[in-house]
Amino acid sequence: MKFAAVLASVLMAPSAAEIYFKEQFNDDAWKDRWTIASDWKSSSELGEWSHTAGDWHGDAQDKGIKTSTDARFYGLSAPLSKTFNSSDKKDLVIQYSVKHEQKIDCGGAYLKLLPGGDKFEAKKFGGDTPYGVMFGPDICGSSNKRTHVIFHYDKKDENLLIKKNVGCEDNQLSHLYTLVLRPDNTFEVFVDNKSVRSGKLEDEFDFLPDEKIKDPNESKPADWVEEKKIPDPEDVKPEGYDEIPAEIPDPDAAKPDDWDDEDDGEWEPPMVDNPEYKGPWKPKMIDNPDYKGPWVHPMIPNPEYEYDENMYAVCKDGCTHVGFELWQVKAGTLFDDIIVTDSLEEAQKFAEETFFKKKDAEKEMFDAAQKKDREEAEAAMADEEMDMDDMEDFMGGDEF
Repeated sequence: MKFAAVLASVLMAPSAAEIYFKEQFNDDAWKDRWTIASDWKSSSELGEWSHTAGDWHGDAQDKGIKTSTDARFYGLSAPLSKTFNSSDKKDLVIQYSVKHEQKIDCGGAYLKLLPGGDKFEAKKFGGDTPYGVMFGPDICGSSNKRTHVIFHYDKKDENLLIKKNVGCEDNQLSHLYTLVLRPDNTFEVFVDNKSVRSGKLEDEFDFLPDEKIKDPNESKPADWVEEKKIPDPEDVKPEGYDEIPAEIPDPDAAKPDDWDDEDDGEWEPPMVDNPEYKGPWKPKMIDNPDYKGPWVHPMIPNPEYEYDENMYAVCKDGCTHVGFELWQVKAGTLFDDIIVTDSLEEAQKFAEETFFKKKDAEKEMFDAAQKKDREEAEAAMADEEMDMDDMEDFMGGDEF
């Protein structure tokens, strides 16, 4: 009896979360775990990564990696500790933090989940490298701010973008981005642990063809009447309507006293709009007794439509690496606390131990830095005004 109870408790207990990748960048050995894509671009085109906690932070010893060179490409990848394979029918959870310290104007900050296994060429990793998932913020200008959610679909051999824009944060503080892809073909996006978008893959992405299509054997009948109104056949233009002029001489005008017909010619009053003129005559419109309404094309089931139970399988052959492949006009983005797991609960737990543990202290340090910058700017402006006053006093003094 006791054994049965223990067995029941084991069967009811949730399986332990699998962690496929975790990176906190808190040691100098991070460079050994990650590979720079040195064969993707020339050294003059690739920017440098700095290992830092940033200009404001929650803990000076808790570091991330930061883009540090303006107008450069950034390519960097690392292997997962274990292959994630969609055939295991587990949730896929990708999470990491992003901090745009530079007041970003144009640049990507997204992360890619990549297949390849032993054949993955880390030094050649770049924009053309196949990927399973591309996720994270991308900003260029004030109107183009989005969180990319892109899944590779093997049947189409295409990377499918989410159809409706998912916003992103663009201030100078750290923000946490989380993506969940589930084997029931649903997904969810969180920013700072708040759900900002969720739904079915078939609704939010172009995985499947339309379930219904217009019947190719049907067309609008030639005698279909779509005109809602018609001219009233009994309405007749009034007699003399066309003889009404658009303008008439101004009845209130008078010839000036100093007008000389011999010198100035025969005086004519100025023309004004005729209040009796109604414009070109048109018959009044009445309801069309033959009106049938807009023609609606009959729909039929699409013979090419077939639901795919495996839309979620972005890592059908296994994903083995994560990577950043970015372009930034203005550098200064810091990345930290990356995790790839099969459990949202595990990702949220990791976020509590990292992101949420640091964020309040980071905000305090940022606010203090902003206050100091404002005070220094105000002091500099006051000094400049004082110098201008002194110059005016000098220029207005006695000349020798």
